[in-house]
Amino acid sequence: MNINDLQLADKRIIIVEDDIPSIRYYETLLKSSGANVRIFRNGKEFVDYLNEGNEKIDLIFMDFLIPLINGIECLRIFRRERKNVPVLMLTAYSSEQSKTEAYLAGCNEYVLKPIYPEKIFFLLEKYLRHESAATLIN
Repeated sequence: MNINDLQLADKRIIIVEDDIPSIRYYETLLKSSGANVRIFRNGKEFVDYLNEGNEKIDLIFMDFLIPLINGIECLRIFRRERKNVPVLMLTAYSSEQSKTEAYLAGCNEYVLKPIYPEKIFFLLEKYLRHESAATLIN
């Protein structure tokens, strides 16, 4: 099974990341799944987007260290309104303090970079696949 088998055409995935190679990498992997991908290059853009409306979001890839408003603060702001959307904190910081801070802010996974395609595929399947399977049963 590979990412093309995921069929995420009905899913909206947000990427909050300032590193261009990382953005291109995630975007390339996600677009092949058919997902609707929205990218924010800094925390302020993401927070402004949240304040503008209430679009459906299925999953967020959140970098820990992003300009203007960091990933932890973005996560806290996001969690005030939306408790059930999975947020994956993607980071190069391996400190226990960073990890604890991220989980306390409400992330579902704390993932260390570099992140290989298999790991991204596993996480997409874990957080998005079960949802579509549950919908088919009902």
